[in-house]
Amino acid sequence: MATSISRSSISPSPQYIRSRSSPSYPRTYLILHSHSCWKRLCRSSRCFSVLHGGSGKNFRFVDTQSSMEDSHFEVVIKDPNTLPRPLSSTKSSVSSGSRLRVAYQGVPGAYSEAAAGKAYPNCEAVPCEQFDAAFEAVERWIVDRAVLPIENSLGGSIHRNYDLLLRHRLHIVGEVKFVVRHCLLANHGVKIEELKRVLSHPQALAQCENTLTGLGLVREAVDDTAGAAKHVAFHKLKDAGAVASSVAASIYGLNILAEDIQDDSDNVTRFLMLAREPIIPGIDRPFKTSIVFSLEEGPGILFKALAVFALRQINLTKIESRPLRNQPLRSSDDNGYGSSKYFDYLFYVDFEASMADQNAQNALRHLKQEFATFLRVLGSYPMDTSMP
Repeated sequence: MATSISRSSISPSPQYIRSRSSPSYPRTYLILHSHSCWKRLCRSSRCFSVLHGGSGKNFRFVDTQSSMEDSHFEVVIKDPNTLPRPLSSTKSSVSSGSRLRVAYQGVPGAYSEAAAGKAYPNCEAVPCEQFDAAFEAVERWIVDRAVLPIENSLGGSIHRNYDLLLRHRLHIVGEVKFVVRHCLLANHGVKIEELKRVLSHPQALAQCENTLTGLGLVREAVDDTAGAAKHVAFHKLKDAGAVASSVAASIYGLNILAEDIQDDSDNVTRFLMLAREPIIPGIDRPFKTSIVFSLEEGPGILFKALAVFALRQINLTKIESRPLRNQPLRSSDDNGYGSSKYFDYLFYVDFEASMADQNAQNALRHLKQEFATFLRVLGSYPMDTSMP
């Protein structure tokens, strides 16, 4: 994937990171720890690059002389002092966000922008077109952190971000809960009875389902709430409104026709704070750990896997299943009725314990040795215990 930068067409705003498809061939990146390493590389005719971080079988030679003239070869020189290193829980905390560049999905005025500001006060919030672009922006050192939604108290889980957590190698370093208050917006002079349709993010539309159904409005899904407001304003639509925040109304010059149109006043979205570096877990405050694992099929296998936490009095706060993409279906013919097919799943689990806790370590060791065919810790981080 490549990343390009453009600017908002309506009002001055931060740079907007857009993800686009890359050519069919992959770019090759060499991470060099100093300029002296680069000089030594240039003096040699060829260099040896190990790919995929480990196996001696996964390697290839890169011709540095020819590659220097190839626009699809990039060399990134990193100072050793800036390379990823574990963070302390203090450095990842809400109070340490000054001057960090923090990616969020959407355009200025999005709820994710406000959540980024709550997670990292005084940060520079950087809008990204898609969730994928926000992950890539952190990985490619364009930004320092990303703050992305993972679940909502009304609309449920944001499945795309669960899939991206597995695809990318970022670490969860914190969480922040944000109260979402939806407004129905339209251009000035447009009355609510004149609206025929409403634009917003699918989650926002789901959170306002009763209100929108009562108004008889056709719902149209777009990438984000503030983007819907921007579209309605830019095209001066008379028959369409947007579900977005009051901040978006102010930014894009729209009128607020109705406030607090969500179906439940307790409408809270939980956001994850992502970084290149993991947290050094502690036991000085409440911690949460997020993991993903897969299991062999068998009677009661999920029950047995989750029992490793119950046996140690570890509280589970979330479990989410997602189909295993590379091998979604598995065949079985041991039921006496011929061959049948069923899904293979990945299980995402959050539990209330720090990886610095011996109990949590024993639980994961038990899970890995006895039941899991795959296990990965996505992050062990301080819980957001504040009232949203």
